[in-house]
Amino acid sequence: MQTAFEAPAGAPEIEFRNVTKSFTLTEGRTLREFFQGVLRGKAFGEEFHALRDVSFSIDRGETVGIVGRNGSGKSTALKLIAGVSAPTSGTVLISGRVSPLIELGAGFHPDLTGRENVHLNASILGMSAAETDEQFDAIVEFAELEEFIDTPVKRYSSGMYMRLGFAVAVHSSPDILLVDEVLAVGDTFFQEKCMAKMHEFQTQGVTIVVVAHNTATITDFCDRAIWLEHGRMEAIGPSRDVMEQYTHMLPHLVEVA
Repeated sequence: MQTAFEAPAGAPEIEFRNVTKSFTLTEGRTLREFFQGVLRGKAFGEEFHALRDVSFSIDRGETVGIVGRNGSGKSTALKLIAGVSAPTSGTVLISGRVSPLIELGAGFHPDLTGRENVHLNASILGMSAAETDEQFDAIVEFAELEEFIDTPVKRYSSGMYMRLGFAVAVHSSPDILLVDEVLAVGDTFFQEKCMAKMHEFQTQGVTIVVVAHNTATITDFCDRAIWLEHGRMEAIGPSRDVMEQYTHMLPHLVEVA
C-alpha cells in the first residue's frame, strides 16, 4: 500500500515498511509457447521479486542515493515513492509533493507544442493552472527553448525534449525530488546548471532521492546511501561508507553474477 500523508514534525518524509514488489514473468504469448510452458510448469508465469522486504526511512531535507547493479531494484524503489507503482506487500508512506525526474517528458504529447506540454506536464505533477502560469517564463528560460516553445515537441531533439521535462519538474515546488540518472541532460553547461539547481534545492530543505552509477555523484552529493542487491537492502548509512562497501564488493559480485 502507498499512502500520502502530512508528516508530523520530526517524522520521516519517506518510509518503506517491509516493502516487497513482485512482477509476473508471463509465458505462452502464442499457443505453441503456451503448451511449451505447460510442459515446463511455467505456463502461468514466474514471479520476479524486484524488491524483497525492504525497510528504510528518509527524513525531510535529506539527500539519499540508491546504488546497486542493474536489476537490483533502484528504479522500482523510485517508482514506488513517485506513486506510479504500488507495493505487492508492505507499506510506503510519503509526505509532500513529489516531482519525479525519472523518465523526462514521459507525459508529453508529441503533437502538442512545448507550451501546451508544459501545462500538461505541470498538471500531472500536481501544479495548478495559476502556479504553471507563474512559473512558465522561468521554465522556458531554464530549458533554453524560448525560440521553440510554440513548436510541436515531435520536432524537438532528444536533448530539447529532456531539457523541457527537467525544467518543468524542477519548477513544480517539490517537497520530494526523485532523480534517476538524468543529471547528464544536455551539454556540459546545462549539466552544471542542473547540478546548481540540485544544490539550491538542498539549501531549501527539499528531500532528494538520487539513483546514479557515478560513485562521485553519490559520495559528494548525498548525505546517506542505500545499497540494493537482488532486491534486498545490503547496506544503509553515510554515503562515503556505503560506497566504499559497494565498490569493494562489486568485482566479486560481477564474478558470481
